[in-house]
Amino acid sequence: MTVDLRADKPGSRALRGPAGLSLRVEPRALAVGLLLVAAALAMAVVLIGTGDFEIAPWDVVQTLLGNGTPANDFIVNDLRLPRVVVALLVGAALGMAGAVFQSVSRNPLGSPDLLGFGYGSAVGALVVIVLFKGGATEVSAGALVGGLLTGVLVYLLSYRRGIHGYRLVLVGIGASAMLVAVINYLLTKAQLVEATRAMVWLTGSLAGRDWSQVWPLLAVCAALFPLVLGQGRALRMMEMGDDAAYALGVRVERTRMLLMLAAVLLTTAAAAAAGPISFVALAAPQLARRLTRSPGSNLLTGALMGSVLLLVSDWASQRAFGADQLPVGVVTGLVGGVYLLWLLVTERKAGRI
Repeated sequence: MTVDLRADKPGSRALRGPAGLSLRVEPRALAVGLLLVAAALAMAVVLIGTGDFEIAPWDVVQTLLGNGTPANDFIVNDLRLPRVVVALLVGAALGMAGAVFQSVSRNPLGSPDLLGFGYGSAVGALVVIVLFKGGATEVSAGALVGGLLTGVLVYLLSYRRGIHGYRLVLVGIGASAMLVAVINYLLTKAQLVEATRAMVWLTGSLAGRDWSQVWPLLAVCAALFPLVLGQGRALRMMEMGDDAAYALGVRVERTRMLLMLAAVLLTTAAAAAAGPISFVALAAPQLARRLTRSPGSNLLTGALMGSVLLLVSDWASQRAFGADQLPVGVVTGLVGGVYLLWLLVTERKAGRI
């Protein structure tokens, strides 16, 4: 593979390999990505050592390498590692899904949180909990089905000779309002036990996560991440407008449908594993874009930023309130709400809303 200095952005490099394959590399984005990987790994080690029984970071590393004591091995590998892996995967899935929706809609508010997909997953899960008294597997399946149906509905209602960004956001906000009403109705119909279980799920939590939540989510991410990243070039062209993308050879509607389906699947899979954790999908791509100073979709850096945000939020919830006293969804909701207000103010000052 060779390096072509004739890239389409000053300071970037294009890596060209056999069969005409090429990859544009921006030094700043690469540096930010490596720093985010290092931050995610460091926070994962710190989070594994956090809890009622504190474990030093060096002892955590030794245990992960197979050199820990039996007690540390049980706590690290059986109890805490699955939770941290779920946090990494959920954060990455939400970060990449948010980057896709913001690029497709060409709107910083184009997030699964505001478009209603999280609420759709919540309705699907609550139907299983309240009406069918289903177990954990059935609840996860209900969340997947509810999110997918919501995605199809929002897409169909938004489509009018193509998808317009603001129309997609407005339809999503309307769908969110109706789904919240359905959630409230289901909660009023639930018995005390089911209502308590539903509220715990709706908050979004990583407590009690084990390897049974890791493997399905890992399979979804392994299948969809390469698919989405492979459409990164087409997504950058679509940000210039449908006409420009058509002129450059992009099959706009087909690509948009494929990317939106992948993003909805990532969002619903994350909700099925940990509940509807809010605002990570909204904030992660925007923070990644500001760090890289790149106008593109920032798919990979958005995913890495999502993992870091969720790990930091989970660590903060445990350090501030004790292990499992405050679900991570509450922390992301508080931080994300402040971020959303700041984003609205800055977009208004810039004249974009």
